[in-house]
Amino acid sequence: MDCSDQQLVNDYLKGDENSLEVLIKRYLKPIYSFVFRYVGDSQEAEDIAQEVFIKVWRNLKKFDQNRSFKTWIFSIAKNTSIDTFKKKKAIPFSKFEDEEGRNVFVETLVDAAPLPNELFARADMARILTSAMEKLLPKYRMVLFLRYNDHFTFREIAESLGESIDTIKTRHRRGIAILKKLLKVK
Repeated sequence: MDCSDQQLVNDYLKGDENSLEVLIKRYLKPIYSFVFRYVGDSQEAEDIAQEVFIKVWRNLKKFDQNRSFKTWIFSIAKNTSIDTFKKKKAIPFSKFEDEEGRNVFVETLVDAAPLPNELFARADMARILTSAMEKLLPKYRMVLFLRYNDHFTFREIAESLGESIDTIKTRHRRGIAILKKLLKVK
């Protein structure tokens, strides 16, 4: 029987160490994929994902159980990724944008994670769609990735990224519109 995140957190706080293992196994791949979107390097993503789970372990007793564990852990992943960039004094993605708002740097990143299932009907379409997703600004790509790959609700995306739900819905709508234009879908 699959336990909810809430139940696993409660069980861990009552002393059941195995509950934390279940949570880690449940979120290891999604957190790694999410972090990889930020850093674009598999080794760096592994290190950051490991740091995320250490932070979860250290702070689980402080976790507000009225919140969603899923959005909490993804918020930690986002903040840890950003902190890594700050430590390295990385150039923000916006510095790579030209006057037309295109981001040449982001266009070169490989999008290794799967996209929405209905768009993978044919292998050729998957290749075309992946190429189009790489051309999206990170703010649009991240929303679409969380929505269709990780099946987040708009509210969960907003909480994870620290944005308003209206901002997330707008980014989703614009991201889809840009994808349609890139794919020339009517």
